[in-house]
Amino acid sequence: MPQTVVVTRASAGIGRATAQQFAQRGANVALLARGAAGLEGAARDVEAGGGKALAIPTDMADYSAVAAAADAAESAFGPIDVWVNVAFTSVFAPFWEISAEEFKRVTEVAYLGYVYGTMAALAKMRPRDAGTIVQVGSALSQRSIPLQSAYCGAKHAVNGFTESLRCELLHERSNVRVTLVQMPAVNTPQFSWVLSRLPRHPQPVPPIYQPEVAARGVVYAADHPRRKQYWVGDSTAVTLLGQKFLAPLLDRYLGRTGYDSQQTDEPVNGQQPHNLWEPVDDQPGSDHGAHGEFDDKSHADSPQLWFSQHPRAGGTGALTLGLGALLGARAARRRAR
Repeated sequence: MPQTVVVTRASAGIGRATAQQFAQRGANVALLARGAAGLEGAARDVEAGGGKALAIPTDMADYSAVAAAADAAESAFGPIDVWVNVAFTSVFAPFWEISAEEFKRVTEVAYLGYVYGTMAALAKMRPRDAGTIVQVGSALSQRSIPLQSAYCGAKHAVNGFTESLRCELLHERSNVRVTLVQMPAVNTPQFSWVLSRLPRHPQPVPPIYQPEVAARGVVYAADHPRRKQYWVGDSTAVTLLGQKFLAPLLDRYLGRTGYDSQQTDEPVNGQQPHNLWEPVDDQPGSDHGAHGEFDDKSHADSPQLWFSQHPRAGGTGALTLGLGALLGARAARRRAR
């Protein structure tokens, strides 16, 4: 019997790549996003990959729309087995250059979008006592960086409510599972359409990984949800271990480097389209696919993902890899000064 999978923000980036990987296993995939062209492209990808697709235009900041999408998914495909939360938007700017309405909108999508998705999923899963919810997180959910205060705040909040929910499910001895996958910088189209007030074109902080690497982590977590958290990418290990052991140093380091590392050398005029309020992939021919514009700088594999998936074999190795990379980065910075 094919799995029924719901993927939010399925029109691009990690969501798009995740939908493709579930489709390759023959899953029925409900695709939730705002942009019509992106949804149509994602549906074509799913059908071409061997799955069945249902595109449902949905604003994840609207709970009634999310609940209706869950109803539509089950009407078309039967009980939801896996729900993947990937909803995202952001503003790249110093905190004092973000308006109250912009900060609210990021929070509604990147945090409440996860809350609403989780609510809709649990309304279907708890009565059956079965199902898995995968929260796609970020290394920035535990170590914030400058210029992304709204996004980092939302990702921290996702961690907090997910931990609380996990305790509640354990209390009632539920067979519904919830797990987190913490991501590194990923080559998605978001950097071409995020609202940015930076003088230069925004970019993910290197090292950058392809969305298929992230998607493999999501699919694995959906299959093995008993672990509370998975890490994808060496940089995620470095960041989270660094936050645990060297947080004050990271504050100072990111204060010095966090602005330049999130921008290319390409100047921008501040007039580029953005998707904070409306999708940018809502017109024919505007489908952006899973990848952003950094293919030539992106990694297609992640040793850390293997370590995260094999804790018995990889626990010490992951720690060594992360600390080694962290110490190596510190040494390289000292040599550069």
